[in-house]
Amino acid sequence: MKKSSYKVLGVMSGTSLDGVDIACVNFIPGEKWDFSITAAQTFQYSTLWQKKLSKLYFESKEVILKENKLYTAYLSKIILKFIGINNLNEIDAICSHGHTLFHKPEEGYTFQLGNEKKLAELTGYKVICDFRTQDVDLGGQGAPLVPIGDVLLFDEYDACLNLGGFANVTKTEDNNLIAYDICAVNTVLNFLAQKNNLKYDKGGSLAEKGNLIFPLLEKFQAIDFYFKDPPKSLGIEWVKSEIYPLIENFKDKKTEDLLNTFTKHISLKIGETFKKDQKVLVTGGGAKNNYLMKLIKENTLSTLIIPSEELIDFKEALIFGLLGVLRLRGEINCFASVTGCSNDHSTGIIYQP
Repeated sequence: MKKSSYKVLGVMSGTSLDGVDIACVNFIPGEKWDFSITAAQTFQYSTLWQKKLSKLYFESKEVILKENKLYTAYLSKIILKFIGINNLNEIDAICSHGHTLFHKPEEGYTFQLGNEKKLAELTGYKVICDFRTQDVDLGGQGAPLVPIGDVLLFDEYDACLNLGGFANVTKTEDNNLIAYDICAVNTVLNFLAQKNNLKYDKGGSLAEKGNLIFPLLEKFQAIDFYFKDPPKSLGIEWVKSEIYPLIENFKDKKTEDLLNTFTKHISLKIGETFKKDQKVLVTGGGAKNNYLMKLIKENTLSTLIIPSEELIDFKEALIFGLLGVLRLRGEINCFASVTGCSNDHSTGIIYQP
């Protein structure tokens, strides 16, 4: 379906469980694509769904399949609410990432809640979803998926850094486009903040009050994943198996000291990612963490550029909208050089209502 313009909804749920981001985007294809975000909103998860999603990983297959149906219905209500609030019509498609529950590409599978035909039936709109599975089937990591957007929409930057549940980067090295996950960010920072009954550490203020636990920092820095070459990606399983046990060994330490130490760890891993004088676009919730951004700037020779708040919050939703449009057009939206799959391809399942 090739048209001169598209109006789509990009729908994104991140691993940090802060909610569902929805952006209504108009795209005009071209050598450099034009886009405009006409409406955008984050719908915070209810306490019930936050609890469900944080524990569902440990449940049986039967429970997960049941909750997947309930989540799909919940997601459809959020999407229809967004459409109603903003009085939207003539939408070409809903392009939905779903909520990642499992991501184990090395074992050949990845699974996101809400990637169901039922979503198209309940909303009454065409849905493009399940963007990761095909890539994993082709031997890839199924992630990151945002690089196509970085190339088509933000090519004026040398690199794009997203600070969400995980930090991921898109950049060119030796004339090859590469992208990969760097380290955990809000998955761990939020987990630690919740020890003090906070949803998150706003602005990194609690971390800034803390003191560095050097032996713990050394253990973080020595994790095997950091010494692997791209393509590589991370999931919540990795956080639970690699990060949480290290934190548990220092559970007698103050929360602010644990936050300080992990924030410094993030800044060191990100700081070493970029070269001198590179222009780096920074988006995602972590871009609002003033203490984290201060430390990253201290540990890099690159120039970090923070855009408008709308782009900080909704860049991933925007790009999943683009992924869906490219899928509708039958055009490549996933690169072998990024994910390690066998060939460039157009990924995503299209469901009719």
